Amino acid sequence: KHPLLNDSKKLTEKQRYELRLLIEKEALAWGVGIVDHKEIDQINILNASFLAMHRAVDQLIVRPELLLIDGNRFNPYAGIDHKCIIKGDSKYLSIAAASVLAKTYRDDIMVALNDKYPNYQ
Repeated sequence: KHPLLNDSKKLTEKQRYELRLLIEKEALAWGVGIVDHKEIDQINILNASFLAMHRAVDQLIVRPELLLIDGNRFNPYAGIDHKCIIKGDSKYLSIAAASVLAKTYRDDIMVALNDKYPNYQ
């Protein structure tokens, strides 16, 4: 729990990065799944989102009993039940924490790409 923890879209950049440090330090387990542009082109953005979630779960040092999914669809993860929750990032702290990690890691990737390809902006 943290008083600032909320849907990442409702937080400032500074708040997200402060929370990221806390989440990475205090969470029982966390992971971030990455899917590159070539995979996205092959399987489409929706399936790429599911794949990224699966990759994040693969990194967990604690096996969850249930996956809470922000949204209304998900490809089942073998051996773990899931529940889809529309606007879950504003209803569950664990989903809010996941949204903070996803947003900050994505932002870091975009900044690195901008440094590599400055015309990309």
